Amino acid sequence: MAYNYPPEKLSVYLSDDGGSDLTFYALLKASVFSKQWIPFCKKFNIEPRSPAAYFSTTESKCASLDTVLSQESAAIKKLYKAMEDQIETATKLGYIPEDIQTKHTGFSEWASVTSQRDHQSILQIIIDGRDSNAVDADGCVLPTLVYLSREKRPNRPHNFKAGAMNALVRILDFLYLQFQSATNNELPVMQLRVSSKISNGQIILNVDCDMHSNNSDAVKDALCFFMDEQKGNEIAYVQFPQNFNNLTKNDIYGSKMDVITKVEFPGLDGHGGALYIGTGCFHRRESLCGKKYETGYKFDMKRRIEGKVKESVNELEETSKILANCTYEEGTQWGKEMGLKYGCPVEDVITGLSIQCRGWKSIFYCPERAAFFGIAPTTLAQMLVQHKRWAEGHFQILLSKCCPFIMGHGRINLELQMGYSIYDLWAPNCLPTLCYLILPPLYLLKGIALFPKITSPWFIPYAFVIVAANAYYLAEFMWCGGTLKGWWNDRRVWMFKRTTSYLFAVIDTVFNLLGLSSSGFDVTAKVSEQDVSERYEKEIMEFGSSLSGMFTIIATLALLNLFCLVGGLKRIALNLVNSGFETMFLQVLVCGTAVAINLPVYQALFFRKDKGRLPVSLAFKSFILALLVCKIFLY
Repeated sequence: MAYNYPPEKLSVYLSDDGGSDLTFYALLKASVFSKQWIPFCKKFNIEPRSPAAYFSTTESKCASLDTVLSQESAAIKKLYKAMEDQIETATKLGYIPEDIQTKHTGFSEWASVTSQRDHQSILQIIIDGRDSNAVDADGCVLPTLVYLSREKRPNRPHNFKAGAMNALVRILDFLYLQFQSATNNELPVMQLRVSSKISNGQIILNVDCDMHSNNSDAVKDALCFFMDEQKGNEIAYVQFPQNFNNLTKNDIYGSKMDVITKVEFPGLDGHGGALYIGTGCFHRRESLCGKKYETGYKFDMKRRIEGKVKESVNELEETSKILANCTYEEGTQWGKEMGLKYGCPVEDVITGLSIQCRGWKSIFYCPERAAFFGIAPTTLAQMLVQHKRWAEGHFQILLSKCCPFIMGHGRINLELQMGYSIYDLWAPNCLPTLCYLILPPLYLLKGIALFPKITSPWFIPYAFVIVAANAYYLAEFMWCGGTLKGWWNDRRVWMFKRTTSYLFAVIDTVFNLLGLSSSGFDVTAKVSEQDVSERYEKEIMEFGSSLSGMFTIIATLALLNLFCLVGGLKRIALNLVNSGFETMFLQVLVCGTAVAINLPVYQALFFRKDKGRLPVSLAFKSFILALLVCKIFLY
């Protein structure tokens, strides 16, 4: 709401897919606070304009240099703290006190709600931008603010995030008949039913719930691309990178993704555009709603849409609720040709691909000041679950008709198809990784060489690949602003993901294709306990008792490599292997590297006493499994 942009052209929608009156209450309190916060931001040109982020940054501490700013900052912080306390009090109680509920008619919507997964559409226009009384403390108009919790029924699929996004897009959508005469394009029948109910914005920004704005000019930055006189008409969306402001110095869980955002995505940008990653993205409405791009298409972004909505707030709320009902999409192209695609855990990527296949292009923009900040996983379990969902979704795309080499054939260029396949092949990478972590160590233990001798000419290609690949990635990682320890952490996370997240993604995808199980949506939790947060800040890897299956694999592989390294070196020392170290050098290198990478695992198994260690039962099970594999192989 505090963006540096004309408020009468700005509408903000909150999709509460959890369906909680506590969320609605929090939004109500925030709307009241905004009347003080927005003038404060614009008066002093505050950055970032998320109050929680601003008061926790060093930028707010610099306010002490300016007496006026310091005084007003202290006053506004007091208001923010009061709002925060009221919301937290209600959250701890678990309900909204009756005296508060009577102050807003919106709370009556929850009277008949018995379950968060079984309720009617709940929509409230909290601030009506058309109302002359909807102004901030300085008398300036406020943006329209809308709360939506779409209808949920147990017997109807809700399609997770894609379904929530499409419900919002339907409500946001304006009458597409206005474009029909200008483009002569045949419009889907569904679009004729979706007219402007609340706002008529031509650009849609979607941001995940765990992110906040860090740059108040991001809207203008995106519009510069859409309004470019030469290339703007072919741009479907402008994707900003996903940045995180809670990363540790050496990024213990490899969440920064700087190589992707500073090397890979800009590279894709030169071949038709980067992927849509589901957040921090500005969409042109027509492209998101199924319209094909045709050469010569032009749309005047400057012209105003005539015919403002004349219905009252109550009428708008009632008519708009219909668009968020479960039955509204029946017999339509929503989730197929229109809106975000259904049926895939990475609905954002497949939606972006389909948009590009309709002739549109995209832009990846990485400004000097980050546009958005989010919250990175603070435990190993959170990270592994997140990547399991991503890898599974990408692998499903590869094996479906939406494969970039099938859907994109003749529609996008080969370079962009290959760019998509990098991520679509994440999951199958588990297979070669598991081979290298299991076979070379076991054959080292048995004294059988798998690679050429160090004195053989055939050793040179192996040495070249090992040195060149690691040196190149290290240089790339450091060039992107990483640290040497951060690179080593990234290598560790790379191994953990490929042996667990990607493996489970392959298994679930294959089972799903065989009809043995249904794919679910894995939600990444981002809330941590105090002791977990403290260990995260100290860069101590968090294991705990969750994800026992994944952690069992990690611990078993770590112990297997340790046993094999010790046993193999013992054989070499006792001259039980022909040519000894000369013959087994590469296997010792592979096994030794795995052991070095797994040092935090050994600490969590045997030395740590905190709650973030691996449970004793899991350690015992992994020890027995690793020992059993070694014994069976030797036998």
